Amino acid sequence: MVAEGNTTHREPWNKGKIVGQKAPFKVKDIWVLRVRLQMEGRARDLALFNLGIDSKLRGCDLVALKVRDVCHGDQVATRATVMQHKTQRPVQFEITAVARDALQAWIKLAGLKSEAFLFPSRLHGSPHLGTRQYARILQHWVDVLGLDSTDYGTHSMRRTKATLIYRRTKNLRAVQLLLGHSKLESTVRYLGIEVDDALELSEQTEI
Repeated sequence: MVAEGNTTHREPWNKGKIVGQKAPFKVKDIWVLRVRLQMEGRARDLALFNLGIDSKLRGCDLVALKVRDVCHGDQVATRATVMQHKTQRPVQFEITAVARDALQAWIKLAGLKSEAFLFPSRLHGSPHLGTRQYARILQHWVDVLGLDSTDYGTHSMRRTKATLIYRRTKNLRAVQLLLGHSKLESTVRYLGIEVDDALELSEQTEI
């Protein structure tokens, strides 16, 4: 029994940690990792990486995808729509040729059927890859690229293409739709856009 007035001191969960948005991957990093995964014959990881970049999905949604979510019959679709677990809102994403090829190869290699999870778990009792497993896989990718592991996480995958699209187009609304955010303010915070940058965009938009 704890004596009255004696309180337990708890360390803050983020003590000694860098807290904030995780960095998106650079284009050169994407291609270096793709080549590395191809050379090593890591079909699942290549499919996971390419689809993670294209889909811009949260980790929990990415790992829970089924084959039918990305395929029309026995062919990988060019676009897909899924329901987000966090918001219960549908979000649509493109599947580029690079990702389609990787997915087609993985589905064939693994012998996955339409109702199967796209990334089944190798751990007993888990039907599909878990978010912690996904995070560990991503940290391995970061190590392979020689990057600082404290700067990257699963949200780096979600942010990568969204950040590239914003930098090239300055179209916040388009990025908002692609990320499935209900509020534009959420997209501004997520991309880490400076207030002045956002105001400049607003000033340039005539109504």
